[in-house]
Amino acid sequence: MPLEEGGLVLRGLEASRAPILDVRNVTRVFGRGETQVFALRGASLSVGTGSLIALKGRSGSGKTTLLNIMGALDAPSEGSIFYGDRDGRRMSEQQKNEMRKKEIGLIFQSFALVSHLSAFENVELGLRIAGVPASDRKRLAEDALSFVGLAQRMHHRPQELSGGEQQRTAIARAIAHKPKLILADEPTAELDSRMGKQIIEVFRELVGTLGVSVVLTTHDPHIMDLVDQVHALEDGRIGSEGIKRV
Repeated sequence: MPLEEGGLVLRGLEASRAPILDVRNVTRVFGRGETQVFALRGASLSVGTGSLIALKGRSGSGKTTLLNIMGALDAPSEGSIFYGDRDGRRMSEQQKNEMRKKEIGLIFQSFALVSHLSAFENVELGLRIAGVPASDRKRLAEDALSFVGLAQRMHHRPQELSGGEQQRTAIARAIAHKPKLILADEPTAELDSRMGKQIIEVFRELVGTLGVSVVLTTHDPHIMDLVDQVHALEDGRIGSEGIKRV
């Protein structure tokens, strides 16, 4: 009996180490014939639970394309992507849409906030789109905004907030529905180095306290020093120099 219990514990540990997202030999081609362009060429990447990963590379290296495929916003031309044990190739568009609503948080470089809505209303709108019941939306929106340090600024509109506060509002919107995975496209590109570091600190707290996994794209060398792993993309390929930070 003790051996059986030990086996159960071991299987639980193995399950906890399984990647929540697994990109396997993904190629993405745009166009046909002589006009075709390879955005990705056999890219592979595993994302573990509670990890902060940066994808670096020059413009056109395939970073955003890879992020869009991870978020089920685009499909690979070849290869596969697994969300836990679910094969993305076998998921319907409706299933992918439901997964995005419930399990994935998306953060865009331009913040993508609705200008005439307050920070609270922007986050609450995201929850409404995600299908969260009205009875829960107020609490979840306030909790998310408090988590990113905007408890006192949640009723201000985007134009009344600094760039860093707008990005933190975007983060609050992305985490309010309690996703497992955050995908952020150049989240610090519009910010100065001090604000950029503050945003990465928010991501680090998300990873450390909530066990969320974060994948972001960046070309900022200062940001790369603050994450767990860095993977370089060049000409649509992920280099072998993925770096484990300790």
